[in-house]
Amino acid sequence: MSAMRIFVISILATFAAFAVSPGNPLWAAEPQTETANLTTPKQRLDSLFADLKKERDEARARQVADRIRLEWQDSGSATVNLLMQWVDKAIADDKNPVALDILDQVIALAPNYVEGWNRRATLHYQMGNYRKSMSDINRVLAIEPRHFGALAGMATMLSAAGKDELAMRAWQQFLDIYPSDRKAQEQLGELAEKLAGSRT
Repeated sequence: MSAMRIFVISILATFAAFAVSPGNPLWAAEPQTETANLTTPKQRLDSLFADLKKERDEARARQVADRIRLEWQDSGSATVNLLMQWVDKAIADDKNPVALDILDQVIALAPNYVEGWNRRATLHYQMGNYRKSMSDINRVLAIEPRHFGALAGMATMLSAAGKDELAMRAWQQFLDIYPSDRKAQEQLGELAEKLAGSRT
């Protein structure tokens, strides 16, 4: 297996680990009452992120993270939401260039819609467009600095490029937002050991 193929597989595995699919029963889960009573998406997200930061039980934290992803999914525009459904269909039909064209339209229509940039970053990974993917990740984080999925993708990409110190910083940022995620804890620990070993 080539080094490039291993790199692509590791990137996709990271995004898969932090993705939520429409088939997941949590996708359709009703939000808890106290969150539902908050009136704006920002208020709901702020409340959920506060819960995520203090939650130490891994399973409960994962449920909170999934609810955050649900908030990100909704653009607030019926047109953009429909376009995102078309993106899902194009990807399912293995028509990545079509999905990319639709995502370009989504971003043009809703430049502050974080999930449009995030989905395009993921698709660029799949298509081997690593620089474009990193550029889109930076846009995601400019809109939503707490986007733990984008931070995970960035960390993995930096690590694969041999930029371990930068990767470690990205994982540290991730864990400051989502401290109970075991995969991120393991990745940070491995990088810390690697860097410590290289300095002795």
